[in-house]
Amino acid sequence: MLKKMILLFILVGGLLSGYLFTQVPVLNINKLANSYVKNEYRNESIHYRIVHKRPRKWASLKALPKHVYYAFIVSEDWSFYNHQGVDLSQIYMAIKDHLNGEKLRGASTISQQLIKNLYTKSERSLKRKVFELFSTMYLENRLTKDKILETYLNIIEFGEGLYGITEASWFYFKKRPDDLNPKEAAFLAMLLPNPKVYSQSFRDKELTEFANKIVNSILNKLKVVKVITPEELDDYRDSNLSFEKTKVQSVKNKKQILEDEFFEL
Repeated sequence: MLKKMILLFILVGGLLSGYLFTQVPVLNINKLANSYVKNEYRNESIHYRIVHKRPRKWASLKALPKHVYYAFIVSEDWSFYNHQGVDLSQIYMAIKDHLNGEKLRGASTISQQLIKNLYTKSERSLKRKVFELFSTMYLENRLTKDKILETYLNIIEFGEGLYGITEASWFYFKKRPDDLNPKEAAFLAMLLPNPKVYSQSFRDKELTEFANKIVNSILNKLKVVKVITPEELDDYRDSNLSFEKTKVQSVKNKKQILEDEFFEL
């Protein structure tokens, strides 16, 4: 075990030294501190571009209710405001597993996910993991936590050709992101990291068992961090999202169908 650990740290140390000054996108990250990211979806792929002018669909973190952005924090990265961008224990385990022949794990923290989306996409390799590590550390050093979170919410994917929380809020709920209630925010957070699959609930107009479980879990976590009250938890947990077919509507529809069939006889 000790030999493996020593070998692991030597390997990582060598890779880190080689990538520190040659691969980290220093200029882009420096620009990002005082700029925005514009999403451009074309040819069925997303392209990001750093711009100085605030994009029309950009959602400001200050304008969002706390329950909106905290839905993503408690779902994706509970200790976001406390860590330095990376979970070193997870990095260690990821590299160790990779050396043992397992598939390299993906990013874990919100900061790492931002780096992955902007600079490494879905490519996974040991070198890219090291690149991601140093880029994330540099990102955390140059940007505030709020800037990182705001940028993350404005560039992540919420469905096919759907990027950023403003587009997602309108597509799923016909609302601005600052008007989302806790359950709607929890639903959007639930869509990550696989919105094309997890948005099945929206297509079916009813939460799947999995989606219902995760949404309620996020709502409960919002209560734990005191973003919503126990009373609000009960209210939103028992409420339907706007796109869902209610049980009452379902019963009425069935009744109407039976009546129509009767009168046709």
